[in-house]
Amino acid sequence: MARRFPGVDAPIYRAVYSYEWRKSTVVRMSREVIDSYLLKVLHTLICEASVSRTAALLGQSQPAISVALRRLRAMTGDPLLVRSGSHMVPTTHALTLIEPTAQALAGIAAVLHPTTAFDPATTRRTFHIGSPDYLDVFFLPAIVDAFQTQAPRARIEFQHLMMVNGGYEHGLESGALDLVIGNWRTPPEHLHLQPLCKDELVCLMRAQHPIKPGRLTREVYQEAAHLAVTTHHAAGLGTIDIELARSGLSRNVTTSLPYFGMAPYVLMRSNLLFTTTRALAAHYCDLLDLRIEPIPGERQALTYYQLWHDRTHRGAAAIWLRHLVALTAKGFAR
Repeated sequence: MARRFPGVDAPIYRAVYSYEWRKSTVVRMSREVIDSYLLKVLHTLICEASVSRTAALLGQSQPAISVALRRLRAMTGDPLLVRSGSHMVPTTHALTLIEPTAQALAGIAAVLHPTTAFDPATTRRTFHIGSPDYLDVFFLPAIVDAFQTQAPRARIEFQHLMMVNGGYEHGLESGALDLVIGNWRTPPEHLHLQPLCKDELVCLMRAQHPIKPGRLTREVYQEAAHLAVTTHHAAGLGTIDIELARSGLSRNVTTSLPYFGMAPYVLMRSNLLFTTTRALAAHYCDLLDLRIEPIPGERQALTYYQLWHDRTHRGAAAIWLRHLVALTAKGFAR
């Protein structure tokens, strides 16, 4: 039995008690976590100002929407819909909820159903590719050409692998790089890898080199002074020396350079030999007085790869970029 207070008549007591009960109920229910279903019901109710139309649009029964409306009234502390003649109209407070509920529903949809659409013709995104400089003269220009054709409003930035903070693996993991192109003998296993093409190893030298055309034997090759480019700080054999070792060859490297673009000009003024890929050698033979000689023994080739991290594996923009690079590489396939 409810406790009575002296000097308070029953009707007033019941009114006060009823108000306090409703207030406490609202407080308890307002602490409910609103979910996407209630948000959708709330937004539709306000826009349609009708329980029946909301039920039809959301594929629910009218009693279910009525229950949801009661919960929403308790949670917001507002009637939301009030009767005006023969129909319902949203309250002033309800009208202020249209935009935030629409934004909330759009945010939830973006999380649960992320868009996979990507249009390179309209994107203004900046893409970042890491690559060694031996690709600069033949591969990267072809990528830029294809990129500008398909994505005229976008930007592309190439970074030399030695200039990437923390190394290219960290660059891919952090998002500083979208893609890395190279020709490692053993790429990191935790990265996604796609072979692009192969390129034969050859020997580049000045056209008037004392070694006559066709006279580059195994003995001559191993006794000659060689030029090499150091592209990393790791210990042990580099990619080219690993390939040469498979045929029992080694180089007597007497001169090392930091960039491939310097090598052809050093060759022009020395009797050094330079082992590199045919694509790079052929490019400089067209520009300078240089010639190509086959490396003695079994023909060796390097495989070019593109590497990417799992964080971009399913991204529509990243997939497009990888497809573009792969198609471009087919022009250099051997």
